[in-house]
Amino acid sequence: MKTVEAIKDTNQILLMKSFLKSRSSRDYCLFLLGINTGIRIHDLLHLYVHQFIAEDGSLYDHLMSPVHLEPPVYLNHQVQQALTSYIEEEGLSLNDYLFKSKRTNEPISRQQAYRVINEASRQAGICEPIGTHTLRKTFGYHAYRKGIAISLIQKRLQQSTPSETRQYIGVANTTLQIKLDVNL
Repeated sequence: MKTVEAIKDTNQILLMKSFLKSRSSRDYCLFLLGINTGIRIHDLLHLYVHQFIAEDGSLYDHLMSPVHLEPPVYLNHQVQQALTSYIEEEGLSLNDYLFKSKRTNEPISRQQAYRVINEASRQAGICEPIGTHTLRKTFGYHAYRKGIAISLIQKRLQQSTPSETRQYIGVANTTLQIKLDVNL
């Protein structure tokens, strides 16, 4: 099995997002949730609509999941917009899988998720090995670059040690220029 890397170039991320958005709102949401939350692909594929939307139709600002409590999974504005559009466009009900197959009521397979991510990466000109773990690694890498404490990233990625997390996100042997910019 090949080791995959984080997508470190934000321009490549933008190209992937653009490709996926033009192709499928489901695939676009999968990519956005993956790179913005760091949730494992198995967990992503088994999320239900009711974990994002209340019965009154309002969107939660955090994922309602008993598995992802510490720290809670925040749904940023971009993710919320994509989810709202996708759920409305597809007419998904609260009890549907969020990433349900077009042919069945089951979630898409891990292999299908891999194909989606891989095709988008090729369209963005990425030559490095890409896989489903790329989403988590990309989340961790960019969170670290933005100054999020490695201990919080470690908790989100559910890893044992900070050094394991640094290795996983590809920053173990590099010195990154981190900006702690409050931007008040």
